Amino acid sequence: MQEVRNAVDQAAREIGQRFDFKGTDSSVELTEEAITMASNSEDRLRALRQVLEEKLVKRKVSMKVLDYGNVEPASGASVRQTATLQAGISSEKAKELNKFIKGLNLKGVQSSTQGDQLRVSGKKRDDLQAAIAALKENDFGLPLQFNNFRD
Repeated sequence: MQEVRNAVDQAAREIGQRFDFKGTDSSVELTEEAITMASNSEDRLRALRQVLEEKLVKRKVSMKVLDYGNVEPASGASVRQTATLQAGISSEKAKELNKFIKGLNLKGVQSSTQGDQLRVSGKKRDDLQAAIAALKENDFGLPLQFNNFRD
């Protein structure tokens, strides 16, 4: 979340300084669970979105974190778009990931859902690394992070 906050701050600074954004009343704001972008036209909004995505990529934040909403007309002939931030794994996605891991038929590897996380455990490190590699190969539509608690 800190990297997202930094990327939004950098994008806001850049749109304040760039010549093509002068006089467009463009803004980008971060709330607890969403990023709101506003500008006076749809093409400026697309450029604003591109600046934000560039800053997120530089900070190594996956684009799968953002779920863009529709472009809405706002007051004063301006447009606004909201991008919600995905945090954690929903119960449906957790079931899908569990089913995928069980389908790998790796001996001694179990997976369980713990809140908004999925915990995969096993006796052999090689089996766990094989599970991580298989999960990275497939696209589940959400950004996956892997933490190793066994050293």
